[in-house]
Amino acid sequence: MAEEHPSVTNFRNYIRIKTVQPNPDYATCTQYLQGQAKELGAEFQVVECVPGKPIVVMTLRGRDPTLPSVLLNSHTDVVPALPEHWTYEPFSAHKAENGNIYGRGTQDMKCVGVQYLEALKRLRKDGVKFLRTVYLSFVPDEEIGGTDGMGKFIETKIFKDMNVGFALDEGLASPTEKFRVFNGERTPWWIMIKCPGQPGHGSQFLPNNSGVKLQESYQ
Repeated sequence: MAEEHPSVTNFRNYIRIKTVQPNPDYATCTQYLQGQAKELGAEFQVVECVPGKPIVVMTLRGRDPTLPSVLLNSHTDVVPALPEHWTYEPFSAHKAENGNIYGRGTQDMKCVGVQYLEALKRLRKDGVKFLRTVYLSFVPDEEIGGTDGMGKFIETKIFKDMNVGFALDEGLASPTEKFRVFNGERTPWWIMIKCPGQPGHGSQFLPNNSGVKLQESYQ
């Protein structure tokens, strides 16, 4: 069997950290990210707007720090998983013979966080010198609204001093080399649609699910 690529190993180790709501292991996650920052050669900072809910910020200083920076954001928490409905233990990061990796958080969104890290490691290894400062932020509690994570972080002086001019956040996982990019709208048009039924995350396959009814309203 071929030796596993370090980027795959990093990804699987990330999946094994049980940052599952409602009691995410943020402490272990922060230790893992600190190791990744060291490997990347990035400055490492932990901001706790709410005790016990760390926001990890990695910084790669650009040649011209006066320019607006680039922010690569991802969240560390994942939704609950019911092991009895899984073929493999959801936090085992099991890898099948065909290379498929199974685990809660693989797509939402630990794969993206690792992609950011591994892409920057490769660029740094190739000797690329960034003109702008690049930040990576790993925020908590996105799966329950993000109020105590990014919601409070953007109000801090630390965030404002980052002078973010461009940001990438959550996206769709892709089995190919191509990725979809969506522009975040600044002026949404709010429509209220009421869908009675059982609430909960779509991954739980709940009966009479209000989310399924909501999805049908888009058609």
